[in-house]
Amino acid sequence: MSDYWSPAHQAVELEDAESLARLLAEGADPDEAFGNMTLLTHAIDTEGDGALQSGEPLTVHTTAVLLAFGADPELVAPNGRTPMEQAGLYGHHLASDLLRVHIARRASAGR
Repeated sequence: MSDYWSPAHQAVELEDAESLARLLAEGADPDEAFGNMTLLTHAIDTEGDGALQSGEPLTVHTTAVLLAFGADPELVAPNGRTPMEQAGLYGHHLASDLLRVHIARRASAGR
């Protein structure tokens, strides 16, 4: 457990989708902001940066968990970036695709 991150942000930082899902199911706010990022922009950042640093393929599991638990796909983070902008910084096409689907669903449901 980190003394710096909240438990949900720590799960995102570690790309621990199982722990993240458990925390969200127990009531953690999927739109929580800590520092300069929301959970969703943090997930996209971690997934994109992890792939960039490791050379491994992009993952999208923490982003998908957050969206499944109702994270706002258009919520602007304290740093001023939307999730879509964060995905664009890393060329994170998997996250961009998921975000587009969730944004379209919200629009068709009238938010």
